[in-house]
Parts: sequence; structure tokens; C-alpha cells
Amino acid sequence: MIERKQGRRSAQDAVKTKGEILKVAANMFCELGYERVSLRQISEQAGVSHSLIRHHFGSKEKIWYAISDCLQEFMTGYIHTIIENMPDKLPANEKMYVFAVRLLAHMLMNKQPIQLIADAVRQEDALFDYFVDQSGKIQTVVDAIADEYNQEHPESPIKVWEIKWQMIMYAHGAASLSPFLLQTWSDETNDIDQCLLNHWQMFNRIMAHRLQVEPSKVLQPNSVVELVYHSECAL
Repeated sequence: MIERKQGRRSAQDAVKTKGEILKVAANMFCELGYERVSLRQISEQAGVSHSLIRHHFGSKEKIWYAISDCLQEFMTGYIHTIIENMPDKLPANEKMYVFAVRLLAHMLMNKQPIQLIADAVRQEDALFDYFVDQSGKIQTVVDAIADEYNQEHPESPIKVWEIKWQMIMYAHGAASLSPFLLQTWSDETNDIDQCLLNHWQMFNRIMAHRLQVEPSKVLQPNSVVELVYHSECAL
């Protein structure tokens, strides 16, 4: 019995250690970029030996793959959370609208996923290709919402990738060009949270118009964080 408990503790410790390594690596990739981070730097920052990192992951590339897997799993779960919190029998246009604007709100408040994706685009093709290859579950959920909308609105069909592209642009702009947020609304406020809300509102207006949402149904939060469901971070 004692040996079994020790074995469970050892396994739990290993999982915890791997999680800490991934957190450190993800933060470093976001801050410095994949190419500028070495396994030895990750080991020093995480407070573990270089050999232990190699034992758990083997290479820096495999660490990035593991981070990508965690992000995919988290985002899939979060997308389901958005859908599960929608009122029953919501019209397809409102469903697509709520999905888009709430997901962007999450991306604005949690910048790490878009930062990692953007860095992957700048690096080796294998990194971005891996992310895309693993995104099947997310794509399936999004396609189902879009298909429902297109069936109900054949006169004005939507292309999922156009909405995704707009979302990526707004999320990446806020993550990588944040000083411009303050500059854009400097005559109104110096509060970054208010600037983020103004930024989100631009996307909100586009989606509401594109998806023909009645004015009374358009979300008007006092802050972006109001639109984000509480959940455990991916890393």
C-alpha cells in the first residue's frame, strides 16, 4: 500500500512538474519568441535540470506542441462553455453573434493564445501546421454554428473564415499594438480597460450589423471582462 501511494505521488509530482515547465515555456515564447528561447533558459527559469526537461519533452519543439495541445483543449472547452450558456432556442444569427463577440472578449483578456499563434507563424512552418492540424474539434463546433445560420439565412450566407479572420485581427491588434489603444482614445480616457472595451465595441458593431441582430439584442457591457466566463487557464 505504501509503495502504491508513493507511486501515485511520484506520478502527480511528474504531472505538476511538466505543467510548471509548460507555463514557464509559454510565457517565455510569448515574451521573447520561440527562436530566442533555449531549453537551457527554460530549465533555469523553471528551476529544473536541463536533463529533466529532455526526459519529459525531448526537445523545444515538442514543448511547443504540448503547449499547443493544451491551448486547443482549453479553447474547445471554452467554446462549449459559451454555447452552453446561450439561452435555449436562440435564433441562429444571435447564436453566431454571441459566439463571436464573447470569444473575442476572452481573447482580449487572455492574450497568450494569439501571441503564441502569431509567433508560430513567424517561425518554422511545422509549428503553425501542427496548430492547424490539431484544431479539428474547434473547427467542427464553429462550422456547426455557421451552417445553422446559413440554413436560416440563405440570402446572406456567412463565411466562417471571414469572421475568424476579423476576430484574429482584433485580438492580435490588441495584444501586439496595445500602446496604440491608448493613443486612439487619448482624448477620451487613459484607462486601458476602457480602451479595450472601445476596441471590442468596434467588432461588436460589425458583427451585429453583419448578422442582422436586432438593436435590443446587441450586447452593451460596461467592461470586456463582463463577457468572459470564469474558467481555469490553459497553462
